[in-house]
Amino acid sequence: MTAKTIPLLTLAKQHKKLSRELKKALGEVLDSGVFIMGPQGRAFEQEFAAALGLPKVLGCDSGTSALELALNACGVGPGDEVIVPTFTFIATATAVSILGATPVLVDIDWKTMTLSVDDVKRKITAKTKAIVPVHLFGQPADMDPLLAVARERRIRVVEDCAQSHLAKYKGKAAGSLGDLACFSFYPSKNLGAAGDAGAIGVNAPELLRPLEELRNCGREVGQAYRHTRVGSNCRLDEMQAAVLRVKLKHLAEWSGKRRAHAKYYNDKLAGLPLTLPPHDEDGTQPVFHLYVIRAERRDELMAHLKANGIGTGVYYPIPVHAQPAYAGLGLRASDFPNAERASREALALPLYPEMTAAEASRVVKTIRAFFKA
Repeated sequence: MTAKTIPLLTLAKQHKKLSRELKKALGEVLDSGVFIMGPQGRAFEQEFAAALGLPKVLGCDSGTSALELALNACGVGPGDEVIVPTFTFIATATAVSILGATPVLVDIDWKTMTLSVDDVKRKITAKTKAIVPVHLFGQPADMDPLLAVARERRIRVVEDCAQSHLAKYKGKAAGSLGDLACFSFYPSKNLGAAGDAGAIGVNAPELLRPLEELRNCGREVGQAYRHTRVGSNCRLDEMQAAVLRVKLKHLAEWSGKRRAHAKYYNDKLAGLPLTLPPHDEDGTQPVFHLYVIRAERRDELMAHLKANGIGTGVYYPIPVHAQPAYAGLGLRASDFPNAERASREALALPLYPEMTAAEASRVVKTIRAFFKA
């Protein structure tokens, strides 16, 4: 009998378990007749802010919009530069470009695969308006030295927390360290909606009012037809907020299970010719949106796992500096050695809260068999 396939991730088990709660929450929204800027959205903003220890959270329609709104509120525009890592989903860079500014790409730290603070220091200029550290795969970036650099030069820090809900950096929640924090609730995220949704965590109180207006067509807060800014329609709808409220109650438990699976992988894969992700070092707690190893024989290992019914994923095979959309920046691969290497070696293994111990054991045994052979 052929062994059952182990997917890279699955939402079916999660949604089946929550089916009754989700249907009840969605039914309440339908019965209310309120679909935009209503009680579900306000309640979610308060509950998510409390979970993160943030003074304020504003919901919006996607993680990409969150980045664009945050940078806009920071005053980013034509002539400005914003530092972003090259090894990330492209939205981190396009949010800068959409505003007419220039993304300045930096290499990554090999250990964490988050932005290299040393490369940030090399590339800061008088035009640098903001820095966007990405807590990639649920692994927090090294924020202390980055914040020190930014504060010395009065540069805004906008955390990209699209993959790091409830992750902690030295005991503090990812998203609670910079001026603003941008979250994605794309369905596959650790906290996922039933469609697109996002949020902005606000640590800088002076940016709250601009953000409230920018996400709502530039409408002055409390006014129906007075618009003080050129804004966008980026509001979080009530259906998505209701789904997120249901799931948020389970997020801490799910995060614990992800971390437990990651620890098992780290323990059982130790000693193999692999680079494994850090786990609980110096008070930093990743939440493993993805469990990403690095292997020199990545493609061979991926094929072996597929042949044995185990799903994998490659994130990100083309760094931003190598994307056709940014060919005009004239960047060289040699300027980003760690990102280039990661693009060739990074491989995500199956990991999700509903994963069983038997499934995790099978993944480990299959990988060990590959290297033994």
